[in-house]
Amino acid sequence: MSITSALSSALSGLTANARAASVVSSNLANIQTDGYGRRDITLSQDRHGGVRVVGISRHVDAGVLSERRMADGALSHSETRAEFLKSVQSVVGTPDQPGSLSARIAALEAALVSAASRPDANDRLQAVSLRAAELTQGFNAASSAIQDQRMASEESISTAVRSLNVDLAQVRDLNVQIQAAQRGGGDSSGLLDHRQVVVDRIADLIPVREVPRGDGAVALMTPRGALLVDGSAVGLEFTRSNVVVPHMTLEGGLLSGISIEGQDVTPGGPGSPIGGGRLSALFEIRDTLAIDAQSQIDAVARDVIERFQDPSFDATRAPGAAGLFTDQGAAFDAADEIGIAGRMDLNNLVDVRADNEVWRLRDGLGAAAPGATGDATLLGAMSEVLSSRNLLVSGPAGAGAGTAAQHVNRLVSHLAQSAQAEDRTTSFAAVRQSELQMRLLGDGVNSDAETQRLLLIEQAYGANARMISTLDEMMQTLLRI
Repeated sequence: MSITSALSSALSGLTANARAASVVSSNLANIQTDGYGRRDITLSQDRHGGVRVVGISRHVDAGVLSERRMADGALSHSETRAEFLKSVQSVVGTPDQPGSLSARIAALEAALVSAASRPDANDRLQAVSLRAAELTQGFNAASSAIQDQRMASEESISTAVRSLNVDLAQVRDLNVQIQAAQRGGGDSSGLLDHRQVVVDRIADLIPVREVPRGDGAVALMTPRGALLVDGSAVGLEFTRSNVVVPHMTLEGGLLSGISIEGQDVTPGGPGSPIGGGRLSALFEIRDTLAIDAQSQIDAVARDVIERFQDPSFDATRAPGAAGLFTDQGAAFDAADEIGIAGRMDLNNLVDVRADNEVWRLRDGLGAAAPGATGDATLLGAMSEVLSSRNLLVSGPAGAGAGTAAQHVNRLVSHLAQSAQAEDRTTSFAAVRQSELQMRLLGDGVNSDAETQRLLLIEQAYGANARMISTLDEMMQTLLRI
């Protein structure tokens, strides 16, 4: 080998080692960076016997990454549902919690018993009025919380659709940039990292799989066959409603679904191709879970109202007049049950908060004047009405005859069971996602391995430097001869 060839080889070695050191440094610096794929330098022998840098290889296990994205979507879906169910369970409460529906109805029962024992005591009648008002407030709060969750889901859907459209367009643009970089022989690793992060965001909302295309580009397709990106990107369409109330439903045409190029793809619909992620869960909350919860609470509220609206219960009431509890001041109509828990109110005639006379609780809502102060007949009948066993005439939570308190407790139990079942699903999804993430990280940057590589690079760099120094001494010697 000539001195010139040896010098060329040593110089190429120095260049390759400098590039390798840069790659290792990049790996170590980005060990915690989301979407970063471990880099390796690819070398080959040049025609002079030295080395040349062919390119930079990016290492990501595509199979594990795809499965982890599926797990991400499943976990996000379950977590979103679980959060809603827990919020409903929290606002309804459990029997041991002060302020829960169970506690409020128990307090009303106790107040009625106390008032019946001393019908002449005005403070006890006032306590009945206050406890009845608190019960209506409990139903109102539960209904309001459910509708707030529906409205929040509506807003989140709108935000998610905008985010998806932006991210799908970004994947399309990154495909073009990656293809240009690879065709020009450049390093596209940074672009690939960024695209991975963008696709991860999409997969959290809608589960997707990558389909490789030429020169590093990918197509995105849902597991159920919807093509989202392939050359061009689709646009998702959704019309946000400014208000959501109990009677508004997707089936009734008062709420919007999602469409792609005019085709309905709303999650939860028959054959929807975009189910499974957080977006699907938001639709399920708005259109299924919240509506079911509302119907259950409405059924219990209706039962309480109708117990006191029975025509045979209070002979002083005029036919068709409201009972102890009203539908925003009017008598309850069974044909208008949807949302009654949010409209339920205490009859203003006995509402101590409005400074009205509470003696009508003892003497009858239609009484023109106070009666005998020692007559506890009506108060006793009220207590018996609450403790009588009735069948719920509506609502999916109905299961046999029961007292008013038993119906509330069944509602609480049903909500708790639903939340616990979703928690189990979430726990399984979290374990699966964590395991796949660990497998993906196992093929990522290992700081120990990178440090060892850096030591080898330093040794090789030193060897090439010594060769150059030796060649320089040889040339100096030859020049002195």
